[in-house]
Amino acid sequence: MFELRGVQFKGILHIPDLEIEEGAVTSIVGSSGSGKTTLLRMLNKMISPDRGTIYWQSRDLADLDAVDLRRQVVMLGQRPVIFPGTVADNLQLGRQLADQASAEEGALRQVLAQVALDKALEESAKDLSGGEGQRLALGRILLMDPAVYLLDEPSSALDEQTAVEVIGALVRQVRAKGKTLVMVTHAPAIAESYSDRIISLEHGRVKACRELAHG
Repeated sequence: MFELRGVQFKGILHIPDLEIEEGAVTSIVGSSGSGKTTLLRMLNKMISPDRGTIYWQSRDLADLDAVDLRRQVVMLGQRPVIFPGTVADNLQLGRQLADQASAEEGALRQVLAQVALDKALEESAKDLSGGEGQRLALGRILLMDPAVYLLDEPSSALDEQTAVEVIGALVRQVRAKGKTLVMVTHAPAIAESYSDRIISLEHGRVKACRELAHG
């Protein structure tokens, strides 16, 4: 699905050759400053390499409209934005930005259950804690149902039990629908439990790529 050829970025990344498979769960691991988030942001054209080429479905990202790309390759950052309004408003916003029809109330309630967020749809989103906001934002992109999910530390604000519940539900949906998930994580247990492949970065370079039997 993604192919990186001769990619360099500001001394942060140097990746001669890397492929990320379609329909798989890929985790990107490494110490702080190893280039994990930079790599993730390149995959939906938040930033562009100084040298080299990134392909998505055999098309050069440089030739693709960024807005159209991000409707299919959706990224959730470490500190997702929570917008004014209700829980329901925040859930619907992703679909609105992707020019999709609003989800029905039943679908909203279902996604709240998926992300283990026990909140009323009419409740104000501004009162949510950091972990609750992270789960709400994850629910927002689940409703968008994109081809690719790019998640930067999706369990960072969650306790261990909630992380297992939420990431497990996400991975099950990704696998059931044949989607692609690429996530940066500092949690070895998350990577080992759910990944088809683990890419290890060190000083901006690919140190190892390891296949796992979780497909």
